[in-house]
Amino acid sequence: MKVFLTGGTGFIGRHIVRALVERGAECVVVSRSARDPWADARVRVVRGDPARSGPWQAAIAGADAVVNLAGAEIVDPPHRWTQSRKQLLRTSRTEPTFCVVEGMRAASPRPGVLVSMSAMGYYGSRGDAELDETAPPGDDFLAGLCVEWEQAARTAQDIARVAILRAGMVLGPDGGVLERLLPPFRLGVGGPWGSGKQWWSWIHIADLIGLVLLLLDRDIAGAVNATTPHPVRVNEFARVLGATLGRPAFTRLPEIALRVALGEAADALLASLRVLPHRARDAGYTFRFPELAAALADVVAR
Repeated sequence: MKVFLTGGTGFIGRHIVRALVERGAECVVVSRSARDPWADARVRVVRGDPARSGPWQAAIAGADAVVNLAGAEIVDPPHRWTQSRKQLLRTSRTEPTFCVVEGMRAASPRPGVLVSMSAMGYYGSRGDAELDETAPPGDDFLAGLCVEWEQAARTAQDIARVAILRAGMVLGPDGGVLERLLPPFRLGVGGPWGSGKQWWSWIHIADLIGLVLLLLDRDIAGAVNATTPHPVRVNEFARVLGATLGRPAFTRLPEIALRVALGEAADALLASLRVLPHRARDAGYTFRFPELAAALADVVAR
């Protein structure tokens, strides 16, 4: 299999490329810097800006599949959502997706599948409601962003199978949400944020990779929630992370402090999202890390 990727040099992308190579795939990664963190003959890095049409799109030709991961971080580094920041968050997702689809249309032969990233923010903050893939979108900024992102991917539906991963908070050893959380928790000054009662839906990086591979291999189209079957409340997340590190986890960061520091961007941390992976389970996917304690123990040990 030959796979073309955007966002391949990021936290999630590096792991996905490594997993693809380990199972014998050839990867072509578009990158603005042409940085190559793999040094592997089966990975070719093409210089280009995925948010702009350009010669890089010709590298899509001959790929069996496209994995679209491009997008600026939502709250890492922690930026307030100014109008310019909101525009960046939007265009860094929609423009690369439109350009990928444009490249797929021009390719000969064309890839047969597009796996495009989205996020659980699609659903908006919904309290204790259990959310599967049939739940409607929310009405806040992040929900609208995800809707636009997914609509851009679905413009490829007439030429390829399109599968969309609505990812939860990704737990991994070298990036993602834990990169910000681990330092204060290791110092014993970590703890819950906001009320602590909000639901946090998470996924271990190994299972996110597993779901990407599932969507590449199986005839599955549409949205798939990339979250553990066992989401937890923030209070529980902080307690388990503290216990994993052998540190206290009692220092609560109040909502008002987050609001002062981040403004509207605090919504990403304070939202309550109880997202369940019904379609993954229905497809027979077995999670390697369904429970938080085992997931954090694995990540922290690396």
